[in-house]
Order: sequence, then structure tokens, then C-alpha cells
Amino acid sequence: MRLIRFVCALVAMLSVPAFAQDLPTIRAAVLKIGTVNWELATISANGLDRKHGFILEVQPFADNGATRIAVEGNVADMAVADWVWVARQRAAGKDYVFVPYSKAVGGIVVPQSSSATSLKDLVGGKIGIAGGPLDKSWLILRAYAQQTYGIDLKAETEQVFGAPPLIFKTAMGGEYAGAINFWHFLAKSKAAGMRELISVQEAGGALGLDANTPLLGYYMKDSFLAQHLGLAQSFFNASRDAKDLLASSDTAWDAIRPIMNANSDAQFNQLKADWISGIPERAPVNQAAVDKMLTLMNTLGGAELVGKATLVPAGLFADVN
Repeated sequence: MRLIRFVCALVAMLSVPAFAQDLPTIRAAVLKIGTVNWELATISANGLDRKHGFILEVQPFADNGATRIAVEGNVADMAVADWVWVARQRAAGKDYVFVPYSKAVGGIVVPQSSSATSLKDLVGGKIGIAGGPLDKSWLILRAYAQQTYGIDLKAETEQVFGAPPLIFKTAMGGEYAGAINFWHFLAKSKAAGMRELISVQEAGGALGLDANTPLLGYYMKDSFLAQHLGLAQSFFNASRDAKDLLASSDTAWDAIRPIMNANSDAQFNQLKADWISGIPERAPVNQAAVDKMLTLMNTLGGAELVGKATLVPAGLFADVN
């Protein structure tokens, strides 16, 4: 009996490719209910990590602050943030490198019954804003309103700042003339009948920003990537494979529906459509475009937003394509 068990164990060991035991592991710190889990779950479920030479290990956390502490303290190797925040950290001396993930951004929605056709129609009203006064969507929409209509939304509206779920719930109750929120809460708002007045992509385009620039991405440390040459490209390849699968397969979406927190078919379909529309082109990051956006963020938010990153720090974007 012992011999049989030994043989079975030996066969099991030999059935595992030798190289699999030597693959580097990427520990991803993510929000427990974050939308990035959709892509990471697709990578893991379809073996796209091992296909590209690494093992993905997902570590859920309660909030963004915890994911950032995890990476800083080497408890995790990777987390998600917008590149402006990563640029600020790199300019402050941290060796963070950004790998593009999504161009999905927010916008502003109004109640279905609203007669508003542009931002100027919100003057005198109340705007709910997810985040704080330095929320990037809010800053871009303010700049757009100033350029297009000559109005200062900050001075000519009342702003209510709050957490995304609270802004979503209050907006659904019809208490705001307009609401600015993260893309997935906006998708749920639209699924429930609210109307998008203007997206941040559209407003940014009018300001001369490149709408295809990926705002969100994964960030890792230079020191971690130096230990695993080519790992940034390998992870990027797995990410792109997952995007290609989700862009073309209803089955892939059915597999992740249980973690999408979609309470209806309408929500599910809107979340799916908006996520797919946020997939950036597979191309190197446009340096001129990010320079222009950082200049705008510095003009609107100053050092409180960008810190010492008045210029895009060298080496910020991983050399992936």
C-alpha cells in the first residue's frame, strides 16, 4: 500500500511541468469588490498567468489605502491606481512603475426627468461628487465648463462630496441636479434610467487630451521587476489576453457575473458594455498626451494633487507593448 501511494505521489509530481515550480509569483493587492477583480479572475480562471510565465495571487483588502500600504510594505507586489497618483509617488522618490490597464473614467449623470442638455444648465443646482474637491473627473469637467461656457462650476453650483456608494444612492433619489461618480456606479445609474450629460472622455477631448490614454493601471516596484526581467511585459500580455477574451466571449462574462455585484440584467449589460469601452488600444503610452494631462492636473489641483510631479517622471511607464 505504501508503495502504491509513493508511486501515485511520484506520478503526480512528474505530471507538473518542472518550470511551473520556478515561476515568479505576482501578489496583487486589490479592493475586495473592485472591478479589477473581473480581469484578474479571468486571467486566473483561464490560466493566462501560467501561459505567460508567472503565477497570479490575488489578495483582497477593504480599501485603497490598505492596498497601497501592502505594496509599500512588500506584503504585495502590485496594486491599481491612476497614473497621476503613481507619478506623484515616483516624483517623491518611490520606485513605482505603471502598467496600463483601463481608460474607463467617470462622467456626470442627471435624473431622467432633467431638462439639462449641458453643464451650463446645472448652474444654481447641487452636484454630488464621488471623492473630494481634487477628484480628477470633477477638475476636468470644471475646466471644460470654463472653456466651453465661461462658467465656474465650483462657484456657481453647490457641491456635495462623498463616497461613491453614497453619491450613487442619493443621486438615485433625485436629490442632485447632477452626479459625478466612478464609471461602474455611473453604469448602474444609467441602467436605472439616469442620463449621462457628458463623459470625462468627451470633456477631456474638448480640452485637447487624448481620450485613449489609459488613466488606470497596475503599479509595481522597479526593484521587484529588476528581480524578474520581462515580468512587466508578461503580465501586460496576460492582461491583454483577458481583455480580448472579455471583449469577444459572453461565456467569459457569465463566469465572472457572480463577482460583479450586478443586481439586474440591465446593470450587468451596462457594466459589461462600459468595461469593454474602457479597453485602451494596445500601444505604448503617448508621452505628449500624458505631459499635457499632467500639466492640466497641476494647473487645476496644484501640489496638493500632483505633489512634486510637475513633469512626468522618467521611467514612470513600463516599457510594454
